[in-house]
Amino acid sequence: MLVEDDVVIRDNYADILAEEGFEVTVFGNRRDAMAHLNEVSPDIALLDIGLEEEREGGFQLCSDLRHLCPTLPIIFLTSHSEEFDRISGLRLGADDYLTKDISIDYLTVRIEALVRRIEALTKNGHPSIENPAQNVLRGSLLIDECKLLAFWKNHPVDLALTQLWIIKELARDSGQVKSYSKLMRAANLVVEPNTITAHIKTIRDRFKAIDDDFNCIKTERGFGYRWVECQPD
Repeated sequence: MLVEDDVVIRDNYADILAEEGFEVTVFGNRRDAMAHLNEVSPDIALLDIGLEEEREGGFQLCSDLRHLCPTLPIIFLTSHSEEFDRISGLRLGADDYLTKDISIDYLTVRIEALVRRIEALTKNGHPSIENPAQNVLRGSLLIDECKLLAFWKNHPVDLALTQLWIIKELARDSGQVKSYSKLMRAANLVVEPNTITAHIKTIRDRFKAIDDDFNCIKTERGFGYRWVECQPD
């Protein structure tokens, strides 16, 4: 599903992606895209930020999609290159944030990586439960891989799948520094380090919404992040 209000840009991307083998359904506004979800669930959504009369319609659409389809891969494809917009999009639950100056080959790689990730996780429309022993329990943190959910002090944490895999990778080996590249591999992403940074900010915000004292994710500047047992500030 491609949601872009500029007709020329929308048609160009639709044609190019179709040539790459994707079946593309296009929309120019949030209303039509949401109506489509009542009939068909897409495999992936590409969203612009400004949608017709709504300057931030893509942000609202991302939030709506994330609540309706928790496992749906969402990519922002936009001309907005500001860091604030990138962080905003990822905090709303997007898995990736790309600007329109990237090559179509690069876009295709990112789409295919996300689709493969979902295909590996699901079987017959349900989350794979082939290896429930992979669940992570670390202090007050529980990651339930069967349900694809994270809990902190028995409260569910509102995380996108990409963020769930990042936190799982961090918590799996408490105390070890996880590099940007290792976190990318854990989340099946090929992204810029600042995208991982934005995801980490979102993860912290989600945990702090439950527990103001949450401080288990430590930044190791120039290297990555580590999970530690929470200590009072």
